[in-house]
Amino acid sequence: MWYVIEGYDGNDVLERRMQARAEHLARLVALRDQGRLLLAGPCPAIDSEDPGPAGFSGSVVIAEFESLEAARAWADADPYVAAGVYERVQVRPFRKVLP
Repeated sequence: MWYVIEGYDGNDVLERRMQARAEHLARLVALRDQGRLLLAGPCPAIDSEDPGPAGFSGSVVIAEFESLEAARAWADADPYVAAGVYERVQVRPFRKVLP
C-alpha cells in the first residue's frame, strides 16, 4: 500500500537540512530503484522554487510499504529526523486515484 510521509521542519534548520541531505536523498533513491517511490520533495517556506535562506517548511514522500508500521519505521530512521530537521513526522495511508 502507498503511504504519505510528511515531515515538518523546525525553526532555523536549513543548515542541518543541507548537511543531512545526501543521506536523505540516498534513501529516496533506494526506494525509487526498488519501484516503491511515487514522489518526493521539499515544501519551500515561501512561494518560490528556490526559497534561498527562507528554507523549507518540510517534505512530502509518497512511497509503498508493506504496512503502516513499516512506513513509520522507515520515516523514523530518516537522516532529517536524526539531524533534528523535522520537529514532527506524520505517516498516513494513501490511495492513488489519478493519474
